[in-house]
Amino acid sequence: MLRIITQRSEAETELGRIKARFQAPEIRLDLERVRDILETVKRQGDQAVLSYSGELDPQILTDFPIKVPGSELDAAYQQISKELLDAIRLAAEKMADFHRLRLPKSWVHFPDNEITLGKRYHPLERAGIYLFDGGRADLSLLLRQAIPAQVAQVPQVILMAPPGQNGKIHPAILVAAQESGIKDIYRVGGPQAIASLAYGTETIPRVDVITGYGDIDVTLAKKLVSDLVRIDGITPKSELVIIADVTANPDLVALDLLAQAEHHPLAAAILLTTDLELAQAVNTKISQELQGSPQHIFTEKAIAHYGLALVVESLGKAASLANLLHPTHLQIVTDEPWDLLEQIRRAGTILMGNSTPLILGDYLGNIAVDTFLEMSQVVEYSPNSLKLASNYLEVLATAEDYGASLEALKRRNQIF
Repeated sequence: MLRIITQRSEAETELGRIKARFQAPEIRLDLERVRDILETVKRQGDQAVLSYSGELDPQILTDFPIKVPGSELDAAYQQISKELLDAIRLAAEKMADFHRLRLPKSWVHFPDNEITLGKRYHPLERAGIYLFDGGRADLSLLLRQAIPAQVAQVPQVILMAPPGQNGKIHPAILVAAQESGIKDIYRVGGPQAIASLAYGTETIPRVDVITGYGDIDVTLAKKLVSDLVRIDGITPKSELVIIADVTANPDLVALDLLAQAEHHPLAAAILLTTDLELAQAVNTKISQELQGSPQHIFTEKAIAHYGLALVVESLGKAASLANLLHPTHLQIVTDEPWDLLEQIRRAGTILMGNSTPLILGDYLGNIAVDTFLEMSQVVEYSPNSLKLASNYLEVLATAEDYGASLEALKRRNQIF
């Protein structure tokens, strides 16, 4: 059930607790154990990856190769329906269209005095994607990582996913990965997966960026390798905040909160509303849904620990609290949602109105395409333009006591 809170101070305290949910003492205690795993994989490579994977699932070592073979990739297409294949392809196409709009463009500008300025973008060479549970058909999580990498034209994308109980990765995941251009798929999860991507092994190449989230061990592993490889974030950040007024449908609000909670046990599902009766009705509906059908364990755990209904005095206060949390998804379900949009300063994907459910945000994603791009600035000054700029550059270099910089500037003006 949701906790219903009506006091502003308590609401801010609870939001602070949710923001700090990845900093608990027991998480810090696990840091050294995860560091040991990373160092062992760094030293021993494939041997350590196999050993740690075998501890989690001994069947991996005997029945299934770590890398998914081509025969299994081909067979996956025969194991899903045509309707699902068509849906995967359509979702991938829509996501690609969306991310192409976000693709930054290289540019060159020629101001006065023979100066050339520019910015250049090019794809990273190799990307690593991590899935929390490869045994589930978690298509949205895969596609919202893989499609931006594809749009960025990353030459090689590697998928790491712990297998299901049968030792296999869900066929829908294998199909969606291939439709997104991924051919290298490994049955590896946990910190050893992050280590193999960060350091490389005999069979798993080192990557330039790691995206995706997992359990606490995976989160800590990403934190520890973040100085070596680019990551999309330290924590498995996953929040849905719904701002709703009296016009909102409580059943739909409840279902969207449950849709958020079923993603991950650390997912936060929060309602901000000006109407106490709406909060109570949403809470009742959530209780009914949890009791009336078998829910994934993630859902109940997330709702119990990170499900809140905060009753506030105005929609402006709701916007202020939403900005405080900076959620990955924000849904505005009010009579005039666009009137509130200007007050939103910090949110990932903003979903406007009653007919824009969370699932649309899931399949557009919150990983930006520039996560997979390298940016360089390009600068060229002619000898004449450098001389014209030397007056203020010499003053600045002298003030900062940068002797070598000052001499390099003077010498060029003498030579050219």
